[in-house]
Amino acid sequence: MNEEHLKENSRKPMDSYLAPLVRDIQPSGIRKFFDLVSGNKDIITLGVGEPDFVTPWHVREACMYSLERGFTGYTSNAGMPELREVIAKYLHDSFHVAYDPKDEIIVTVGGSEAIDLALRALIVPGDEILIPEPSYISYSPITSIGGGVSVGIETTAENHFKLTAEALEAKITPKSKILILCYPSNPTGTTMTYEDWLPIAKVVEKHDLIVISDEIYAELTYDGKHVSFASIPGMKDRTILVSGFSKAFAMTGWRMGYVCAHPDLISAMLKIHQYTVMCAPAMGQVAALEALTNGMEEKDRMMESYNQRRRLIVKGLCDIGLDCHEPQGAFYAFPSIKRTGLSSDEFAQRLLTEAKVAAVPGSVFGLGGEGFIRCSYATSISQLSEALERMGKFVEKLT
Repeated sequence: MNEEHLKENSRKPMDSYLAPLVRDIQPSGIRKFFDLVSGNKDIITLGVGEPDFVTPWHVREACMYSLERGFTGYTSNAGMPELREVIAKYLHDSFHVAYDPKDEIIVTVGGSEAIDLALRALIVPGDEILIPEPSYISYSPITSIGGGVSVGIETTAENHFKLTAEALEAKITPKSKILILCYPSNPTGTTMTYEDWLPIAKVVEKHDLIVISDEIYAELTYDGKHVSFASIPGMKDRTILVSGFSKAFAMTGWRMGYVCAHPDLISAMLKIHQYTVMCAPAMGQVAALEALTNGMEEKDRMMESYNQRRRLIVKGLCDIGLDCHEPQGAFYAFPSIKRTGLSSDEFAQRLLTEAKVAAVPGSVFGLGGEGFIRCSYATSISQLSEALERMGKFVEKLT
């Protein structure tokens, strides 16, 4: 037995080198179902929240032209100045929040990096991060990686999954530091009005909280206008606004987002951004600039298509006996499957294997998610109609 073989035999298992915190984090429940259907053409997927539209041609063309011109180097760490200026103008004109493009905006690698930057800049180990649930599945794991403690706040179908001041107040302790908001909501499609936000803002001020407001679905608000939490009086300096181009402009793969906040918070986030990614891709920033400058017509057309699909899926789900509140934003329906007697995971697994339709079990989204499934309607009318027909037969067989 040679020395090399002895060394190989004495080595610890590779996973023992991993940080326990990372080793123990569960893989994404959404990706689990996405991986199961990948490459299977017989399955209709209502699982992953991705537009079925292609990025508008003029946006792609702007990117290609930038490459032809050799625009392939680094940009400013915070992003191209002209893109930050257009973002600032867009937020002011659309959502009535004013940010200085020079020191209150960073262009990020998707909204996901923006959320990560915000949490890493703020969390001191042991801080409690308040998360209304059901919620986007990344908030809690990113909080844990940063050393924070996730505290779920259950919202209910009876209240259309809206956060209330009473529910928020009940979860606050001396360790509470950050409230993460996501409205329009993934996974429920719930939105919040100005009147809904006012009592939340009072609790935030009373307990001196910082708010991370994930507004990636802001443009996909069907009834009325999206109300940014940062636009509520007294809340702008307390709010870190996160958004991006993935959903409204069909630019998921471009990974283009942005974060807006008080200069002191932006300065801290920029340091992390500098040392981790340097800057968002230059050609992606050119595409984002084109989307915000000349892409509003396509954005509105895509939104109207989602609205048509929204009406179709809600009616279809209710017709087959799955109660579903009407989503006011995003592109998700969150029907109840409680009457079937199955758990969310059991229902989703059997729906996949028996009816060839992929949906995400509500349980992966945290408190209040059990007993529901998430169905994305960011797919064609024909696919939605076929999925509903298959689901109807499946539910009829169960009940």
